[in-house]
Amino acid sequence: MPQKTFVGRLENLSQIGQYIAKAARKAGLDDEAIYAVELAVDEAATNIIEHGYGEGQDGKIVCSYEILQDGLKIILKDNAGEFDPDSVPEPSFYGKKIENLTPRGLGLFFIKKLMDEVIFDFSPGDGNSLTLIKKIQK
Repeated sequence: MPQKTFVGRLENLSQIGQYIAKAARKAGLDDEAIYAVELAVDEAATNIIEHGYGEGQDGKIVCSYEILQDGLKIILKDNAGEFDPDSVPEPSFYGKKIENLTPRGLGLFFIKKLMDEVIFDFSPGDGNSLTLIKKIQK
């Protein structure tokens, strides 16, 4: 499984995105799916940097991928603090005017909507692992 390690800093998000976009093209995803994958990975990496490590820290994000017969599997690994995705409430948009919505706090929601599968794994001593799967649409 190809992998590349990045320093967990916001200025490295574009490099992470380029690495994953290249993998998505190799997997045969169309432009819309490539964009969805890039956006989901950007949101996930941003969350790792901002909420896991804290901006300014030098934590690592290991990005790996596997080209599947019907899509792409991406794994992001970090050693930031454990995160419970179930503790993040599903956002409610009902009855809210768009100008009153906050631009923050929707990352996990978007990741789940953009990807076909989202799997969190937390192993003491082994760090955190986020697996994202995007299928080729037929």
